[in-house]
Amino acid sequence: MTCGAIVYSQEPAAMVAATFSNAAPPLDAVARLARLRKLAWFLDAQFGLPGTRFRFGINSLVGLAPAMGDVVMGIVSLYIVNEARRMGVPGPLLGRMLMNVAVEVVGGAVPLLGDLFDMVFKANLRNIALLEEWVARR
Repeated sequence: MTCGAIVYSQEPAAMVAATFSNAAPPLDAVARLARLRKLAWFLDAQFGLPGTRFRFGINSLVGLAPAMGDVVMGIVSLYIVNEARRMGVPGPLLGRMLMNVAVEVVGGAVPLLGDLFDMVFKANLRNIALLEEWVARR
């Protein structure tokens, strides 16, 4: 199933391998991306609703806590952006990743509707897709 550029029907390891099918990035980048992909999967798509293809993660569950849940998960999401910065991602792409996190935190802060928004937007998987695309083009 896709959501824009996000494909989240595969397990994290298979997605990292598929990203690098044509090029061979440094082993450190592959290991880091695999670790970040697992984290994003846990945050945004770990659980599925039985009988549907809809997935959600711990981000959606913690986000149910009023106000602080979204802030805490936003901080965790910033870890992925920081790792991208450490990998040398250019400023404009980091800005786009930060915008994804900001949209999810602000959108998630809206009572009730924000919780549904958290389940659909999946900022972490969006950011991983951006990061993998950047690494593949390098």
